[in-house]
Amino acid sequence: MSFDIALSGIQAINEQLGTISNNIANAGTYGFKSSRANFASQYAGDQATGVQIGSVTQSIGRNGGVVNTGQGMDAAINGRGFFVAKDAQGQMNYTRVGIFHADANGFLADTSGRKVQGFAMTPPSTTLGPMGDLTVPTGQIPAVPSTKLTYVSNLSAEWTVPVVPYVEPDATTTPPTSPDPQSYNMSRVSVVYDSQGNQHTLTQYFRKSATNAVDIHYAVDGMGMPGSEKGLAFDVNGDIDLTVGTDTHQLVIAPMEADHVTANGTSNITLDISYTGTTQSAGEATTSTNKADGYASGTFIGVELAKDGSLVAKYSNDQRQSVGKLTVATFPDEGALTSISDTSWLASNTSGTPLYGTPGNGMAGALSTGALEQSNVDITSELVGLMTSQRNYQANSKVIQTESTMLQSLMQAL
Repeated sequence: MSFDIALSGIQAINEQLGTISNNIANAGTYGFKSSRANFASQYAGDQATGVQIGSVTQSIGRNGGVVNTGQGMDAAINGRGFFVAKDAQGQMNYTRVGIFHADANGFLADTSGRKVQGFAMTPPSTTLGPMGDLTVPTGQIPAVPSTKLTYVSNLSAEWTVPVVPYVEPDATTTPPTSPDPQSYNMSRVSVVYDSQGNQHTLTQYFRKSATNAVDIHYAVDGMGMPGSEKGLAFDVNGDIDLTVGTDTHQLVIAPMEADHVTANGTSNITLDISYTGTTQSAGEATTSTNKADGYASGTFIGVELAKDGSLVAKYSNDQRQSVGKLTVATFPDEGALTSISDTSWLASNTSGTPLYGTPGNGMAGALSTGALEQSNVDITSELVGLMTSQRNYQANSKVIQTESTMLQSLMQAL
C-alpha cells in the first residue's frame, strides 16, 4: 500500500513540474497568466490511497507589468477585461495580448490572424454601431469646405488712428497692389478651403477708427472685398461691447483661380468669423487663436489606437478620424475561462456570459496605448516551487526505496 501511495505522489509531482516548467517557459510571453497545480488527497473509504492533482488554477486576476513599446497599435488593459478576437471558425477568443495590425483585407487583426472585434463608427458621427469585425478604411477622404474661423487677439489700445486712407488690394494689376502699411495697424493671414479642397488665404487688415473702435477689412487671395468691412466696438474695460455691435461676422467668399478668374465647379465659401474673446488692452497686439475649420482631401497613411480604445485613421492632410472602438469583454468568473493556445481563453459554462463594452467603462479596465502587458509569472516563486517539488520527489522515491528494501529482506528471510 505504501508503495502505491508513494507512486501516486511521484505522479502528482510530475504533473506539478509540468505546470511549473510551463510557467517558467512563458515568463517572457506577453499576456501570459501563470497556473498553479493544486494537490488533493485520495481515499478509498476511510483508507488513504495517496495524492493527485485535484485542479489547476490560473492567476487571471493578477495583472502582469506593463512595458512601453512605442508602437501605435499596441495596447494593454489596466484592470479587468479581455480583447475579443474572432477565429476562422467564427468562435470568440479572449486575450490580454494587444498586438494589432491591419491585414491585407483591411480588417484589424491580432498576431494570430484573428479578426479583432469592436464597435464601428461612421465619421464624423461618434455613435457606436453594433459589435463586429473592425475595418480600417483606406483610400482618400473628401475635402471639407471651411465654414468657421475663430480669431482671438488683443488689439492694442495704444494704436493711433491711421491718417493714410485704406485702399482695397487688387491682385489683377501689374504689379499687384496692396494697402499702404500706414493705412492699417495690423494684418493677419488665415487659411481657408473651398468645396474642392483648394486652399485660399484670407487676410484681415485691422484699422483703428476711433478711441474704442477698430474696423476690419478683408482680402482673399490678394483681392479686396469692398463692403465687407467689420467693426468691433470695445467698452471701457477693453472687452467687446455687445450693446453697440457684435463679435461675429459672416463673409461670403467666391473662390478664385490662380489667375483670379472666378473658379468653376466650386461653391461659395460662407465663413462665420468669431472674435469672441478679443480685447483692446494696452501693450503689444498679440494673437492667441487663428484657426479655420475645413481641409483638403487626404490619402490614408496609417492607423493607431487612442487611449479610449478608438481606432484612429490618419491621412496625409493631417486629419484623424475615429472609425471604431475596441471591444473589451468581462466575465462574472474569469478564473473559470478555458485556456487555449496563443495566450487566449474561451468562455465556459462556469465563467458566465461575457459582458461586452468599451475600455474604461463599467468593469472594463482602461487602455495604455503603445504598451503591452507582460507575463505575470514570478520567477522567484516558481524556482522555490521547483526546489520544493524536487525535495518531495526525493522523499517519495525514498519511500519506494525503503519499501523495496523491506520486501527484499522479507524474501531473504523466507
